Amino acid sequence: MSPVPPASARSEPSTAAPRRGRLAVLASGRGSNLATLLAACKDGQLVADVVVVVSDNDDAPALDLARDAGVPAVAVSWAKHRALGGSRDGFDARVADVVARHNPDLVILAGYMRIVGAPMLEAFDDRLLNLHPALPGAFAGTDAIARAHQAFAEGKLQRTGVMVHRVTAVVDGGDPIAIEAVAMVDGESVDALAVRMHEAEHRVIVRAVARALPAAMADCDHRDALEHRSPR
Repeated sequence: MSPVPPASARSEPSTAAPRRGRLAVLASGRGSNLATLLAACKDGQLVADVVVVVSDNDDAPALDLARDAGVPAVAVSWAKHRALGGSRDGFDARVADVVARHNPDLVILAGYMRIVGAPMLEAFDDRLLNLHPALPGAFAGTDAIARAHQAFAEGKLQRTGVMVHRVTAVVDGGDPIAIEAVAMVDGESVDALAVRMHEAEHRVIVRAVARALPAAMADCDHRDALEHRSPR
């Protein structure tokens, strides 16, 4: 029988808390999905923290929501940038620089009303996620809820839905991470449909982040290890 090692030589379970994920959120409006993410981080649904909120709109309520939660909130105004003759790529480069300073594991477009271009895609690659109120392959771009409501009225579909997908150069065309279908209801107004869609968005965005975050954290940790590796 092998001798029992002395207590001093026995390995003790680590008591270090696991690293919490770092989320950057981009939003243009009131920030209801941001509020959902903040709540999910606080109540333990997500082992993560929102580390920065960026908006293309100086007056976005999402910025106030972030400040109230003690999260850095940064406005990078598209209107001001455009008025000074700035380009779309120049704007995206500014946003990417602000976000990168906070070392996020995931960057989540949650009601961000701008199409991101090459500077953002190159900076964050598959760490970049977008929430879109439609099912894969349907109603890419703006006014997706209203367009689905009209299509139902014309007898062209019986359901719509919400997805979170990877961001690519194809608008709303990246691989979905989480999806929830939403059944259409006869006689329902577009506003009532929008309420149900927003409720679905709040569920889907948390599920998607929970699924995508572990791999994103591992990838970020791997990159950090490579960057800090001592030269031979």
